[in-house]
Amino acid sequence: MKKILLFFGLIIALFSVFFPDVLALRRGSVSNTAYMREDEGAKQHHWVPIERISSHLRRAVVVAEDGRFYKHDGVDVDELKASVEKNLKKGEYSRGFSTITMQLARNLYLTRDKAIWRKLAELLITLKLELILPKRRILEIYLNVVEWGDHVYGAEAAAHHYFSKSAAALSASEAAFLASILPSPKKWGHYPPGPYVARRMQKIQRLMGQ
Repeated sequence: MKKILLFFGLIIALFSVFFPDVLALRRGSVSNTAYMREDEGAKQHHWVPIERISSHLRRAVVVAEDGRFYKHDGVDVDELKASVEKNLKKGEYSRGFSTITMQLARNLYLTRDKAIWRKLAELLITLKLELILPKRRILEIYLNVVEWGDHVYGAEAAAHHYFSKSAAALSASEAAFLASILPSPKKWGHYPPGPYVARRMQKIQRLMGQ
């Protein structure tokens, strides 16, 4: 994996002029993303440091979206193989393999379409993010910019939108709900949850050890 990272690192260095400057993400808040611009602005968004986001939510999002987040370098090779095998077996696209860092790359800089060029750009930006930012910072940015409803972005806005409380005050059950509606909050973001989301919540809470 290190050789792969080195290879793509060289590619990124050669073509860095065409890619965003992720160095600016090392500190401070992020108030605008490609997804927000596509939605013509985030009507509900308020940045908070990761210390003010419930540990329940941090844990829930990781186990729900990217269980090997702290073990891989941006691309989960094992999950990628499993995804390809399942999609080939079914003969259609039925399982994704996006890690939290890959989702962040899309949210920050790209569009929602599934064109090949976008997937390649997503991969390169993902590797660049992983090379420059620590995992804690990647998770902090992700939790603050990910979409959690119609024009609702970030954990703080989501906590107020669904539960009328701060992100720091979220319970394990509330955190499991927010994690369970990712990455399609506009489809599943209804509270109280329906049967599908309720099942996902139960699974997430089991993985959290709750």
